[in-house]
Amino acid sequence: MKTMYGRQFATMVGMVLLSFLMLGASFATLSYQYTIREKKDTLERNAKYIAQFTSDSVNTGGSEVWRTPAFQKYLSSVAKVSDSHVMVATPEGVIVYATSGDADLTDFQYAELSPDTVASIVEGSRVGMDQLDGLYREPRYLVGLPITSGGDYLQGLVLVSASASNISGVWRDLFGILLVTTLAVILIAAIISSVTSMRQSQPIKEIAAAARQFGLGQLDVRVDVGNRRDEVGELAESFNAMADSLSKSEQRRSEFIANVSHELKTPMTSIAGFADGILDGTIPPDQERHYLEIISSETRRLSRLVRSMLDLSRLQSDERAAQQQFDLSETLVRALVTLENKVNAKGLEVDAQLPDEAVPVWGDQDAITQVCYNLLDNAIKFSQEGGVLGLSVTVKGPKATVTISNQGETIPPEEQSLVFDRFHKTDHSRSADRDGVGLGLYIVKTILNSHKENITCVSEDGVTKFIFTMTRA
Repeated sequence: MKTMYGRQFATMVGMVLLSFLMLGASFATLSYQYTIREKKDTLERNAKYIAQFTSDSVNTGGSEVWRTPAFQKYLSSVAKVSDSHVMVATPEGVIVYATSGDADLTDFQYAELSPDTVASIVEGSRVGMDQLDGLYREPRYLVGLPITSGGDYLQGLVLVSASASNISGVWRDLFGILLVTTLAVILIAAIISSVTSMRQSQPIKEIAAAARQFGLGQLDVRVDVGNRRDEVGELAESFNAMADSLSKSEQRRSEFIANVSHELKTPMTSIAGFADGILDGTIPPDQERHYLEIISSETRRLSRLVRSMLDLSRLQSDERAAQQQFDLSETLVRALVTLENKVNAKGLEVDAQLPDEAVPVWGDQDAITQVCYNLLDNAIKFSQEGGVLGLSVTVKGPKATVTISNQGETIPPEEQSLVFDRFHKTDHSRSADRDGVGLGLYIVKTILNSHKENITCVSEDGVTKFIFTMTRA
């Protein structure tokens, strides 16, 4: 299996190697051409100096000037300084003097150049790699110029050559430096790549190991992010956030199952017990109607519980609420009208503070109607006899705020944040609330969350308020 380290290392080394190959090829070509051009210019310049010096010497000292020590010393100095080999020949191509050095003098003295070579030099110049009619054992870079007096009279020929190994030596040195630099950079890149790859792959390996443990049910596993603030750190933080969310979901699921089991067990136990009592004669015939009414009540409570759970499942499966424009005040009043009998049964006084004009908002009208119904029903249920049921709609900025209040027992501060949990009931009302199933406020919270709205509970001095917002249209 190819690892991230291996891929990154191969990629970095490949890029460095390719870059240096391209750079090296370009550098080698340019440096070689530059070296050849410099050597050519040097040889041509020296050949011109020697031709001019020889022409002047012949004009003043005669044709045998090449035998004089001063002339030979000059040519030897030029050859030594320029690391080249210098020869002087007669107009017919007979070599009359050649400097010593990397070529043997006895191989050149009084040797004759071919007519073609003489003709090519006399016609202008001869430049390039040449063995000079076999006089050189190996090809050398050669420059040949005619020695003339007054521009027309041919006095002789001068030939200046340099060993090809001397020319390529500079290029080989430069190539060696480039090669050593390339290897050094690749080594440094390999070390840096190893460190960075290990640093990047280690947390990913930890995330993979944590994910495997998480898949086996160990929901408390987390990845140590440390001080990382890069993409890998963000991935680790996202994994931890996902793990926290799943852990909480699993905890809520366990609590939900436990609560459902509890809520179902109580009515089912009552139903089964009373039904068995009627069947086996434990309950007298004159009391059967009473216990059948209890069985009917418990059955209806089970039906409400199942219906509420189905509604909750539907709400949680909807990704987003339907958006339509409706009047919030009218929706609240309609929900109140449907609960008129319950309001009258408790003798409640309704204090409605609603705007004279319509309050158009965006949302799912049916869902918000259920929100208003559940909140009003909850307020009526826990209101004291003859108390005040308050409802108001206020508008501020882009939001409309609905407040539903009732007078009754104060909810303790530590429980006010729990009233929207599934199956949560305050201890003082659990036994008395035979009609509720503990999902009404949770459904309210779920609906408002799907609308991206907020709801809060405030209870103090015997007055409990539920406050939620809606976005104005």
